[in-house]
Amino acid sequence: MNRLILASASPRRAALLAEANIPFAIEPADVDERFDPALSLRENARAVALRKARAMAARHPGAFVLGADTIVALDGEAIGKPRDEADAVRMILKLAGRAHEVVTGVASTGGPGAGEWTGDEVTRVRFGPVTQSEAEAYAATGEPLDKAGAYAIQGGAGQWIEGYEGSYSNIVGLPMELTLRALAALGFTAREGPGVCR
Repeated sequence: MNRLILASASPRRAALLAEANIPFAIEPADVDERFDPALSLRENARAVALRKARAMAARHPGAFVLGADTIVALDGEAIGKPRDEADAVRMILKLAGRAHEVVTGVASTGGPGAGEWTGDEVTRVRFGPVTQSEAEAYAATGEPLDKAGAYAIQGGAGQWIEGYEGSYSNIVGLPMELTLRALAALGFTAREGPGVCR
């Protein structure tokens, strides 16, 4: 059986893969995630995802590796992960009442004769109004502190989302439609039943 490694520390990406019942192992990749100003946001997301996949493939010859990187962008400007609660509040209020984009790059590499593949997904998200006190209360939960854009649509920030255009799972952290097509080409197919993660 082919072996798949998810080169990510994100529990949300792991949960999405597990829901598809695709067996995989988790091994986060520690790579340089700095942006290249010469590249677009989509190109940067794909490049970082590929760096993650390559790093794990080098450590596990013969294994297939999946990497991903998510960027939240407002007016073309990337909004990273907040430094602390105050920074999370600032980010949430910046997104409030406006539309932004969630860009996720996905990459796979490794495995016998598999080569390398990259793709990306863009979802447009519309935030409703958020008050200062609401943003502060949300930041105090700790939920936004490890997330690009300082929010989780599947969590407490869901109340502020007025709508989105594109892939919901992309906003969570992994565009499953795109990812499952790529994994199917490598011999990994989603199955019914409880998710598997090992």
